[in-house]
Amino acid sequence: MLRTHEPLDKAQPRIPFYRRKRQYLCLCCLCLLVVSALAYFYISISKPAHQVAQDLHFSTEIDLLDLSLYLHGPPTQSFRDNLRTESKYITSWISAGWTNDVMTYINLIYLALITDRIPIIPMFVPSHIGGDKPNVDFSEVFDVQQLARDVGIPVLEWHQVKNRTSEVLDDLGCWNTWEAVQEHEHFARRSPVTSHLKFDISYTKAPSWIKVIPHFEHDRHAYFWALASLAFPESRQANLITPSESPFHRLMLPPDEHLLCFDYLYYVCAHQPFEFEFDYSPAWRYVGQHMRWTTRLRAIGDSYVRAAFQTPDESTTPPYISIHIRHGDFKNWCGQNPIKDCFASVPTIARRVEEVKAELRESRNLNVDHVILTSDEGDEDWWKEVMDQGWFRIDHSKTVERYGAWYPVLIDAVIQSGGIGFVGTDRSTMSNLARRRVQSWHNGVVRTIKWGHLGADDH
Repeated sequence: MLRTHEPLDKAQPRIPFYRRKRQYLCLCCLCLLVVSALAYFYISISKPAHQVAQDLHFSTEIDLLDLSLYLHGPPTQSFRDNLRTESKYITSWISAGWTNDVMTYINLIYLALITDRIPIIPMFVPSHIGGDKPNVDFSEVFDVQQLARDVGIPVLEWHQVKNRTSEVLDDLGCWNTWEAVQEHEHFARRSPVTSHLKFDISYTKAPSWIKVIPHFEHDRHAYFWALASLAFPESRQANLITPSESPFHRLMLPPDEHLLCFDYLYYVCAHQPFEFEFDYSPAWRYVGQHMRWTTRLRAIGDSYVRAAFQTPDESTTPPYISIHIRHGDFKNWCGQNPIKDCFASVPTIARRVEEVKAELRESRNLNVDHVILTSDEGDEDWWKEVMDQGWFRIDHSKTVERYGAWYPVLIDAVIQSGGIGFVGTDRSTMSNLARRRVQSWHNGVVRTIKWGHLGADDH
């Protein structure tokens, strides 16, 4: 019997050293496994879900830029001959002014991120400058290779997939979102892009639950993840209904699973409508801010700024505050208010400019003397008042002749985004994107001018 005053360990057999060593080794391995699991969990929750997917699927730069990994080869007569079976793709069309079309393509690429698909981007069509003008490739405006590196997925263009001169009319099944978010037009959103790309599309109406505000006729937004769910087999199958006939071949095709296709993606958000106006916008944060101008377009824009400032060749371009004032068709929103009372006066604009200057002095210890204004205003008396402020104006008298009809608006957008400060027009999507670029690219100071009635911007 064990005596109570004897130590307990005398009653236990001693564990051999080699067995204790094995136990310690197992314990260390278990600890390492737990730490690794916790580290992976932390990384997973600290990154957006799509970024984790990028890390798994598109891990190297060569993956993103080598087209042979995502296409069979050069552009083909029919798009299906060029798509690889092991990859999945997504596309959509545009149907608005140029800035809204840029936002539509941002939404398309973001939707590609969250559905683990490769976006195929169409061209820009000249909806804002006249249908007789030529189209412009996405890559003539934006640096696509840098975009792919920054967002972490390949980004393709349709001219890389299907031959520009192809006469093949491709059949395709797509989702019709337009009819699900508004009740006035009973067909998919129409776009000239499908004609340029030679598609004969059979549309399937998307379910009404994609709409952010059900049965509200004054908003047309759908949720990103509602649309994304249709990219996956179970939700897709549960929401299939009888498709409409394609206009030429009279086919009734369900939405394609290899090439996911939506008719229109301008009105899409994660949380609330017109989300680009808010700094949390995931489409802007994960895609839009990475859509940088091409080197050529930046150089052209800089040359116009330097010409306006008369900057000597040996000097760098001085920092400046950019202004975008949209009038044009906005006068249609003035109602019974006289135009001079509806739009912000030049002194009102100047007050906002002074606020930007003051904040730059306080926050950046930076004195900015150069101010450049872009606008669609055609009244030369108004422009004289602008110039009397000591501000600068871009000379576009030879732009179309030099670069083409697209370039006045493209150069203005580059100049607006190049400021260390920015003052824009409320409810203008061009101002909205310029404001986002100045904030994201330069950590700039921005202001937005209210308008619509006399004193609208009083504060």
